Amino acid sequence: MTDQTSAAGSPSTDEPRSRRAPKPRRRRRGLKITLGVLLVLLLAGGGTVYWLFSQLDGNIKGVDIDKALGEDRPEKLPTSGQNLLVLGSDSRAGAENKELGGGGAVSGARSDTAMVVHIPEGRSKAVAVSIPRDTLVTRPECAKDGGSTVPAKERVMFNSVYAQVGQACVVKTVEKMSGVRIDHYLEINFAGFKDLVDAIGGVTVDVPQDINDKASGLNLTAGPQKLNGTESLAYVRTRHGIGDGSDLGRIGLQQQFLMSLLSEVKSQDLLGSPTNSYKIAKSATKSLTTDSGLASLTSLAEFARSMNGVDPASMETIMLPVAYDKIDPNRVISAEPQAGQLWKALREDTTIPEEAKKSPATGG
Repeated sequence: MTDQTSAAGSPSTDEPRSRRAPKPRRRRRGLKITLGVLLVLLLAGGGTVYWLFSQLDGNIKGVDIDKALGEDRPEKLPTSGQNLLVLGSDSRAGAENKELGGGGAVSGARSDTAMVVHIPEGRSKAVAVSIPRDTLVTRPECAKDGGSTVPAKERVMFNSVYAQVGQACVVKTVEKMSGVRIDHYLEINFAGFKDLVDAIGGVTVDVPQDINDKASGLNLTAGPQKLNGTESLAYVRTRHGIGDGSDLGRIGLQQQFLMSLLSEVKSQDLLGSPTNSYKIAKSATKSLTTDSGLASLTSLAEFARSMNGVDPASMETIMLPVAYDKIDPNRVISAEPQAGQLWKALREDTTIPEEAKKSPATGG
């Protein structure tokens, strides 16, 4: 599957490909694991070196999502827990991001990964729902930063919303498609992800099968492998190395990597080391954008303390149930009734039905 638009609104340079016979591409996009940014929340809650972390406030970029969206939003139910929209952007801004993104003349950025993280009332567990980037959605009417308005449009690719209209419109699109009120927003880019992995000394993953991705140069044999930041970025971005060459095939790798990342932090007791905690937080915050409510270490620390009871090992990862689009098989659409059941469970903070976790299109 390929992007339809670039940030400038011109056709993408990506080549079309079918889900059965993916064609080679000169460059691939996409930061495909974003929940590593949640480490910043955990680190900021350490308390022992809070005074030192406060100097990192200037690294965090804030977006006033509430002001941009106004009152036309889903109702916040009293027992609905907390919902975070976590994005990975493939911004080419800055020399390091451009190099990691494959170089070339690609401009702008796309929300190449999106996960809705639901933390139920009581903060004892969490669930992360991945939204495939190639999902066709209805983009609602949105206001751009300059004050102009972009009209609503049907059948747009999900990851194009970020490029065309911006972060607030991505939040609005997710709220419209799910009915879930998004409480907070977090975004990390290419360089931030790479630096975060390198700062903790790499992450060990159990590679499910041999991967030989000529497009990225990633070559891994099946079994446990310790990956550095650059290798980890290639691992969670690989299309041609696994599955049918679509975005769906690699979502499983993203979710697996998230669990391995959090396990690495826990096993090394990184949160108990002020020096390591500061080093990791400094790396992460340089490439972090949040909603204005979280755009300081004080706010991040308060939010982290509210999540002290969440065990990363108990986090459940689910892909939004999707089906191949009948008009364009290179795209997917939300599969019903599964997707509706999943979103309803998150809205009402109830148990997710098993059938709501099954996707007709798997990318296998």
